[in-house]
Amino acid sequence: MTASSLSFRLAVVFVIVGIAMGIGMAASQNHAIMPAHAHLNLLGWVSLFLFGIYYERRPALDTSRLALMQVGLWSAGTIVLTVAVAAIHLGYPAADPIAAVASLVVLAAMFLFAYFVFRPAASIAPGRPVRVTPAE
Repeated sequence: MTASSLSFRLAVVFVIVGIAMGIGMAASQNHAIMPAHAHLNLLGWVSLFLFGIYYERRPALDTSRLALMQVGLWSAGTIVLTVAVAAIHLGYPAADPIAAVASLVVLAAMFLFAYFVFRPAASIAPGRPVRVTPAE
């Protein structure tokens, strides 16, 4: 599996869970976990989808184990952070250190992604050329 396909698939799973959380909050009229819902949608849906686009445009990176590790680390951190933030907002302050550690995991995954973005261009294989076809 490539990093882009894993990113896209996980992004779709996360947005489905995020939508379900939003529907659950609306139905119950209890919006206590709104911060967790926001974290899940931003980290899980938006960021993963953007990672997927980046990886797809760089085929050599897309097939690397390190890119897969970045996606896995990001996803695991997102899941734990979302659950911990929800627990905190439901009145379980003991989840605070868990949220802190998960935040550091997400930060580590972002540093890894930053490495991919900022490393010298010579070490990045060019992506597939974009082909534009006129509309008829």
